[in-house]
Amino acid sequence: MDTQRIAGVKYECLLFADMDDTLYPLSLGINLACRKNIQEYMLEHLHIEESKVPKMCLDLYLEHGTTMAGMKALGYEFDNDDFHAYVHGRLPYEKLKPDFVLRNLLLSMPQRKIIFTNADHTHAIEVLSRLGLEDCFEGIICFETLNPINSYQRILCKPSVEAFEAAIRIVNVDPKKTIFFDDSVRNVASGKVAGLHTVIVGRSDLVPGADHALNSIHNIREALPEIWEVEECNQQQMIRSLAVEATVHA
Repeated sequence: MDTQRIAGVKYECLLFADMDDTLYPLSLGINLACRKNIQEYMLEHLHIEESKVPKMCLDLYLEHGTTMAGMKALGYEFDNDDFHAYVHGRLPYEKLKPDFVLRNLLLSMPQRKIIFTNADHTHAIEVLSRLGLEDCFEGIICFETLNPINSYQRILCKPSVEAFEAAIRIVNVDPKKTIFFDDSVRNVASGKVAGLHTVIVGRSDLVPGADHALNSIHNIREALPEIWEVEECNQQQMIRSLAVEATVHA
């Protein structure tokens, strides 16, 4: 992805990680439906004992970042695309409705805006389309971006700091001028280690590694007005330039 400097603003890029409880509320139940589909896949396709599936699903998620990454690490062999099609293909996307308030907020932000998700590209596009936000983002860092070969090797995903460093390289941004938004405490902590400015979304209290807390993404203008503010030094330079231009044309 090409880099682009935004003159006069404090931040040059906004990374929105994941979408559940970041771009849309957790209460819609998309996350729960996804977990149910993962557990069914483990049961029906990997033939894992039913009584072990729920705990194993959670333990692998906590240890490896995603249950999928954990199953690969344990040596289970399955096709990545088939897994995503099964897990995401049956989600209740109809619960997602266009969010015109968020759309207007995103379009008013002068920075580059990127989605950074552990999910596959098809899922990300479907969610953004349902929310009416598909043209609000420059690009998407997703499963296929970090894992371009459909192999049985280790999966790279959040909250691995390595995944964040890879995303920063791919997007080609200065982490010191980038804000990272996520509802996951551990993702926020890793983002901070990678050098990003961080915002925990979906709660009002700060967590380790978070610079800001945002109860709802819709409160972003009130909580982070600096996204829209022009830095004072640049603003003065712009005023001087305009003054010189006016003198030349006078």
